Amino acid sequence: MTTYVVIGFNIKDTEKLKAYSTQAAPTVAKFEGEFLVKGSVLPLCGQYDYNVQAIIQFPSKELAESWYASEEYQALIPLRTQAIDCHFQIIE
Repeated sequence: MTTYVVIGFNIKDTEKLKAYSTQAAPTVAKFEGEFLVKGSVLPLCGQYDYNVQAIIQFPSKELAESWYASEEYQALIPLRTQAIDCHFQIIE
């Protein structure tokens, strides 16, 4: 079943975000993930604490979880932490 990883984030360092994004994209592709959208957030109702949101589609929950837990992606988390404040969630 198609699964989505939804990421809300605020940018702390644009150069580090660029480096993180460049390195993270191949890890997503390795697990058959595809970026559907990434852009600024315009809340319509309620409070949302993140300025940017991204949505990644995976063919299954197992692939999404395997991507996030992968050694390649986990190695990028220190860089991600320097680049953004974020929240990741799976929606299936």
